[in-house]
Amino acid sequence: QVQLAESGGGLVQAGGSLRLACAASGRTIDNYVMGWFRQAPGKEREFVAAISRGGSSTYYADSVKGRFTVSRDNAKNAVYLQMNSLKLEDTAVYRCAGRLSFIIKTKHDEYPYWGQGTQVTVSS
Repeated sequence: QVQLAESGGGLVQAGGSLRLACAASGRTIDNYVMGWFRQAPGKEREFVAAISRGGSSTYYADSVKGRFTVSRDNAKNAVYLQMNSLKLEDTAVYRCAGRLSFIIKTKHDEYPYWGQGTQVTVSS
């Protein structure tokens, strides 16, 4: 079973950038579609981005398209989320997730493996 651990969150001013990392252990993630989700206080967990097993296909929520970039390095067993032009509404706990499949999904209940999350706070 794969274990996931996020890092890289923090406090950043609006317009700034952060790079989140998701380190996997226990299993290699070559056969996993990987996703990023976020949840703000009082809101539902929402899809942010996902990447195919080999990294050739990516998918983004409309709210982050053009600002966020998901990538992966299977040799390092890691996935990344580069977040640029951050907005106040990007404030949330960000979690990476994995599904043992070649099909990209955007619903959180399609992902059985989850990290604990990292807090991203965007200030004005």
